[in-house]
Amino acid sequence: MTTRILKTILGLVLFVVLMGAAWLGTAGRPLLLIATGSTSQGLCEAAFVSHVDPDRVFREQHAPQMRGLAWAVHRHVDRTRREARASVLGAFGARAAFRPGLGCLLVHGDGPVPEAAGFEPAPIASPYPDRVVGSDDPAIRAAIDRAFAEPDPAHPRNTKAVVVLHDGRLIAERYAPGYGPDTPIWTHSLTKSLSHALIGILVREGKLRLDQPAPIPAWRRVGDPHGAVTVDQLLRMDSGLPFDETDGVVNPLTRMAFLTRDIAGYAAGTPLAHPPGTHWAYGNLDYMLLGRVVTDAAGGSAVDAERFARRELFAPLGMAHTVIQTDATGSLAGFGGSYGTARDFARFGQLYLDDGVVDGRRILPEGWVAYSHSQTLDTGYGAGFWLNIKHDTRVPVWNAPWGMPQLPRDMYYARGAFGQYVVIVPSEKLVVVRMGISLDYGDHTGDLVAAIIQALHARPSS
Repeated sequence: MTTRILKTILGLVLFVVLMGAAWLGTAGRPLLLIATGSTSQGLCEAAFVSHVDPDRVFREQHAPQMRGLAWAVHRHVDRTRREARASVLGAFGARAAFRPGLGCLLVHGDGPVPEAAGFEPAPIASPYPDRVVGSDDPAIRAAIDRAFAEPDPAHPRNTKAVVVLHDGRLIAERYAPGYGPDTPIWTHSLTKSLSHALIGILVREGKLRLDQPAPIPAWRRVGDPHGAVTVDQLLRMDSGLPFDETDGVVNPLTRMAFLTRDIAGYAAGTPLAHPPGTHWAYGNLDYMLLGRVVTDAAGGSAVDAERFARRELFAPLGMAHTVIQTDATGSLAGFGGSYGTARDFARFGQLYLDDGVVDGRRILPEGWVAYSHSQTLDTGYGAGFWLNIKHDTRVPVWNAPWGMPQLPRDMYYARGAFGQYVVIVPSEKLVVVRMGISLDYGDHTGDLVAAIIQALHARPSS
């Protein structure tokens, strides 16, 4: 009887081992590589771009998404080599390296780092004071304090920064401990709105047209259906490329971002799911391709692209701490690879509020801002920005609201994962930026902006 039991147990153990090995060799491998890739890149960015505590970022950003796997992830930040590594039980290793002026790069394998020397960017003067600007209005202070409150410890908001501009003036801001006016934060898909601006600059310079076929070399083959996709359709996300950000951990977005060296090449090779111009689908693929378009127009390398962005957009606005990272081929990660401060992105929002003009200089072509918040098909999306005109349906796949019904209808906004927002309200001459690491943030930014508007209306007229 004992021998039979032992044989049964050994058989079960062998079965589990074989099934585990099969899982690691198929579905498990990309999952674990995404975990280590995102961890190494996030820790590199925390240590060398944001200059915040990498362990805290891992606890707040990475571990909650890994659930039961976090304990097995070994991580190390090497401050001498300026890189971060992660592995799972000693396997599935990933490395991210910091490059001056370019941010961090996820390196596939142990080979050399492309453009490892980076460059030394010229400093950009900030238009803001050195001190943190607190509001003299108790109602505005209370609204911002609520944004930092933690009413549900099981679902932390982890708000890191709030900045408010009214009529072009910085009237209020607040930061979490360890963060401040000069702390660059991962903006996620706020990067798409930066890409919209950079494409606009190329249009202003006569180097691109909205109605032209997207200048993607891989799409120029005769008979390729991608060849009909226009620059406008990439910006509007109705190119026909698939909805690429789904609930599953392994999806086109994560494969592109963490498993691929040539990210733009991956995007270009993705088959169309619909004829161009007929169907809207949230498109990181689209904006990665736009990042490649900007890089090619700037000269082709990561340094060329970053210098172009700094010279034409960041420097005129005083965005002193913003960087758009690239893939290993030099393509700007135009879908979600930027870091910047809340003040930087407030200035960016003000550029759109001021119709693309800063200090009397036109940065964006005439009509570009109106184009950004013109409706795409029957959606609540424009071109690079979300709209506040669609409340009868919800975003497909995500089942999330298109806009913020508690705010004026003319509001439009940039939005990024984990609660990054640049909210622009033309009728109120208002820009509000909220940034954080919020896995379950919900719609609290709309409430924050509504409370600020209410406080501004309650002020005595001068």
